[in-house]
Order: sequence, then C-alpha cells, then structure tokens
Amino acid sequence: MKRLTRVGALVLCLLVSAVVLCGCRGTAMPGDTPTPANTPVQLPPPDVSWPAAAKPVIYFYPKEPTEVSVRLDFDGKLDFTYPQYDGGWNVTAYPDSRIVDGQGREYSYLFWEGTARVQYDMSAGFVVKGGDTVAFLQDKLAYMGLTPREYNEFIVYWAPMMEGNAYNLIAFQGDVYTDSARLTISPKPDSLLRVFMAYQPLARAVDIPAQDLPTFERTGFAVVEWGGAVVEG
Repeated sequence: MKRLTRVGALVLCLLVSAVVLCGCRGTAMPGDTPTPANTPVQLPPPDVSWPAAAKPVIYFYPKEPTEVSVRLDFDGKLDFTYPQYDGGWNVTAYPDSRIVDGQGREYSYLFWEGTARVQYDMSAGFVVKGGDTVAFLQDKLAYMGLTPREYNEFIVYWAPMMEGNAYNLIAFQGDVYTDSARLTISPKPDSLLRVFMAYQPLARAVDIPAQDLPTFERTGFAVVEWGGAVVEG
C-alpha cells in the first residue's frame, strides 16, 4: 500500500511539472515551429478608437420667422440626432432662436452627434488646469462670439468632463472640423459661427504654441454652432 502511494505521488509530481512547463512555454502542436527563448510575442494591433463629434448644436437667429432647411454632410456615422435627421432638417426659425418642426414641436436648437475618422489639429492651443476650465471657457468662448446663453450651455455640458483632469490641452478647430461636417443652410445665413473644441486630458503641463482665435460679428440672419470632442492620448 505504501509503495502504491509513493508511485501515485511520483505520477502527480510529473503531471504538475508538465503543467508548469506547458504554462511557461505554451502548448506545442504537431508541426509547430518552436519559439526561440526571449522572442517577443507579436500581438494584433488594437482597434483604433476615433473621437466622437459630441453634441454639436445649431442655433438660428433670423430677423423674422423663416422657413429653414439644413443639410449635414458628415464624413462619419451619425449616432443620434434631435429632431430626427432624415436627409435634412426642415424647420421654422424664429428671432428668439426657437425652432418648430412640421408637426408643431418646438426645440431650442438642432442637435447631432456622430463618430468620424478625423485627425484633429492639436499643434497649437492652450494647456489649462482642470480647475481653471470654467473660467477659461467663459473667457475664450465669449471672445469668439458666443452669447452668455450659448457659452453657458457649452460649459455645463463639457466642464464636468474636463475639470477633474490635472490639465487639458484645448485646441479650437477650424477647417479640420468644418471640412468633415459640412453644413448647407437655405436661406444662406448672413453670418455663420462654428465653434468646435477638441481637448486632450494631460497628467502634466506641456509647452505648446498659443492659438490665435478669431472673433465673430453677428449680422442679419445669424447661425451659431458649437460642439466638441475628446482626443485620447
């Protein structure tokens, strides 16, 4: 009985050794070529995660009630629109910025959100402490031409996602954004402002050239859009 016990223990030890060796070297199959020691394992490339164009909203300020049609040519996938985008939006816009659809439903603005393969330009901008985000946005958005109502709505959407970061690299986009999300508005507005912010969370401050920002003058039938995206480092 003792001899059987010793034999059983020996078999168990051999099995454990085999399992350990397999776990270290991988399981060889017939026809496999052995992998030399210290050869790095080649992993498949991760899926590329593209930033979403998050919450662009469009306000209309006609001088009188106006039937407006809007077409958005977006180089990506629309994830959500409100009111629903069905090849375009057709609404009545009022001087107080209200818009009403064909069913009589009222909206504050047009809303859309989507994802596209866009490489945002982060070569110039502003490095801002997370805790300074609100003050920074109030100052820069007002400078670029947003009204208090517009920049307040921008800030309450974006600041909660940004102020918890140590720093944010903030770059307002121009042609990179407008060329990927083209708006056709009829009747054509007399003045059009499209503010789009891309930001990248940072663990520490970096040096970057300051960005020159344009200003905006509202004349006649004015249309204003704002939106943004987070760029993961």
